Amino acid sequence: MSVAAQPLPGEDSALSPWWLRTVLIVMVLGFTGLIVITSLAYRNVPPIPAQVLDAQGVRLFTGDDISSGQAIFLKYGLMNNGSIWGHGAYLGPDYSAEALHLIGEDTATVIAQQQYQQPLSALTPGQLAAVYAQTAVELKTNRYDAASATLHLTLPETAAYHRQIAYWTDYFLDPARNGGLKRGLIRDPTELQQFSAFVTWTAWASVANRPGENYSYTNNFPYDPHVGNTPIPDALLWSALSLIVLLGGIASVLLMFGKFDYLGWISTGQHVHPYLLPGQASAGQLALVKFFVVTALLFLAQTLVGGATAHYRADPGSFYGFQLERLFPSNLMRAWHLQTAVFWIATAYVAAALFLGRSLRNDEPRGFAGWVHLLFGAFVVVIGGSLLGEWAGISQMLGQWWFWLGNQGWEYLELGRLWQYLLIVGLLVWFAILLKLVQPDTLSEPAAKPLVRLFLLASLAIPVFYMPALFFGAKTHFTVVDTWRFWIIHLWVEGFFEFFVTTMVALMFYQLGLTQRNVALRVIYLDAILYFGGGLVGTGHHWYFTGQSSFNMALSAMASVLEVVPLTLLTLDAWDFVRTTQADCDVCRESVAIPHKWTFYFLMSVGFWNFVGAGMFGFLINLPIVSYYEVGTQLTPNHGHAAMMGVFGMLAIALMVFVLRQTSSDARWSDIEKYVKVGFWGTNVGLMLMLMVSLFPSGVLQVWDVVQHGYWHARSLDYIGSERSRLIEWLRLPGDLVFILFGAIPLVIASIKGWLDVHRQPTD
Repeated sequence: MSVAAQPLPGEDSALSPWWLRTVLIVMVLGFTGLIVITSLAYRNVPPIPAQVLDAQGVRLFTGDDISSGQAIFLKYGLMNNGSIWGHGAYLGPDYSAEALHLIGEDTATVIAQQQYQQPLSALTPGQLAAVYAQTAVELKTNRYDAASATLHLTLPETAAYHRQIAYWTDYFLDPARNGGLKRGLIRDPTELQQFSAFVTWTAWASVANRPGENYSYTNNFPYDPHVGNTPIPDALLWSALSLIVLLGGIASVLLMFGKFDYLGWISTGQHVHPYLLPGQASAGQLALVKFFVVTALLFLAQTLVGGATAHYRADPGSFYGFQLERLFPSNLMRAWHLQTAVFWIATAYVAAALFLGRSLRNDEPRGFAGWVHLLFGAFVVVIGGSLLGEWAGISQMLGQWWFWLGNQGWEYLELGRLWQYLLIVGLLVWFAILLKLVQPDTLSEPAAKPLVRLFLLASLAIPVFYMPALFFGAKTHFTVVDTWRFWIIHLWVEGFFEFFVTTMVALMFYQLGLTQRNVALRVIYLDAILYFGGGLVGTGHHWYFTGQSSFNMALSAMASVLEVVPLTLLTLDAWDFVRTTQADCDVCRESVAIPHKWTFYFLMSVGFWNFVGAGMFGFLINLPIVSYYEVGTQLTPNHGHAAMMGVFGMLAIALMVFVLRQTSSDARWSDIEKYVKVGFWGTNVGLMLMLMVSLFPSGVLQVWDVVQHGYWHARSLDYIGSERSRLIEWLRLPGDLVFILFGAIPLVIASIKGWLDVHRQPTD
């Protein structure tokens, strides 16, 4: 890649065409690899048999029962209680691991009686080892006949299946023993039979060897040595090789930064002349402030339901003496916790994009404020309707309409299908408004056109790459669904939202006079090269153990490790952000009034949490060999909280603070600023306490229990409900309180004060 020569101080150097060409090459190669992996998922999925027979040839259940059981799993919101193949919630067990363990114990018990006429507890260590070795052979043997689409179960497996029905019937009875589900959640015998058929099938796919291989359809996940599930050699090999790729990637990029030292956000050696001045917002921009009130209120709601969700882990049977699960069971609270997070962050981004778009032109388009009001109403309908629908769906009030109007049940994509369609329509309308707003002939700064084009492309990607959420239904194969689901969770959020946010920050810095156009373009291109270079194919690191082959593991491990590279580079810009809050012009050496101190402080926290949450904690759980033991333990939400809140959440707050400052005069801002200051320290200190005191140590101890006793044990209610685990969960309370009382609440007050001030000032 050729790069232009180093510019002289004050110059905005020419931009090499190879920046754009490299982005396009990376995107083509990345999407090619991702599409190949996605298409292979359809071919390599664990088969769903048309019928399952016992040892005597009697039909136990059918493929329709398995698919209907998956729908039951979703209908009752159980992916927000436990998990399948490590994916889902952490309040309850991993259903597939629990079912596999029960099948293994039943098989071992039968073998012990046949060979030694003794129960397992009476066997010598040598006898026990022999029994479990034979158990592994029995369960690893794949008795699926592809020609007739028939799966044959052995006598012990048949007994275990019948035991599943009674086991799960008992599980759903007591909230204290299931992580806070509604008492007697599933009572219908047919639904219990179908649910048991589904989890029995997931357990079979977890242990039966894939044809032609010596490991299972899920690459021997979950870890359970008693049934022969141990790490496959590929997990160790590709973990080791990916470390070489990581070191090479870091070295290459640091070499680039060393040679071309003008790479980075902040331009030096130039006069700083902000184009954006506080207190000069238009009517349309003032109308956008109410979006940030909703942002702050949803943020507060998310923290409250998040605290309640954590309480269900500490004391699932009682909420300070009140049976909270009767009205707000744990699976509903967790669904709301995830959905409110997506909604408040997306609301802030959408509103900030319109605000920045309007600031690119001198005049305001006719009717812009009206479209802002209309879009606001649409967001309120979708957000409010989907959250109420999830409550009604999980409460079983919607009958057959649960999937369309209520709770789809897929983690992170809980909102009903109707609300998804409306959300996409709303985002397309938002893009149309943005497109009309930044027409090339209306820009106040024509030189900004290249930045605006990238801004629009990134904005269009938001509705377009949410559309894979429509590609599956309640009965679509679990492996296929999880493939498309992470097109949203990883590719949409961590890929295109990241790119979209980069273009917004670039526009903000350009309009504040802190960066030159081509400097901003280089950063955008570099960000795209680095993030998409590892992030597109790297999406597959979520699919190591969900029914895809080891080919995905090899490709994804080598690519996803590169996602850490751009995060390490954030430290190179850290001092520039600090210096910018106390800016002196590099040319005239006079102090420059940059009125966005707290915006930059929140941006600094974004960089910090990006490195810690996405970089350190993300890399910790990303390697296949680590992920094999870790996926679905508390180290996952440890990474999730640090990355989701620390990066996307802090950035959303930074944009909110930016807009509040731009729409406030100096006099009014002094009253708002003190709440923003408290909110900054409250969110960052609270998040740090939450992670360091509770989530991280809890995750480390849980992974250690996986290694010692097996995955099923570390995810069981016996472990989660142990005295030590609940103590660590209670230790999260101080961090939660700091986060809510000194983080979320002051920011709500700041947003409301900013909105009230809008109504006290005249509009253009």
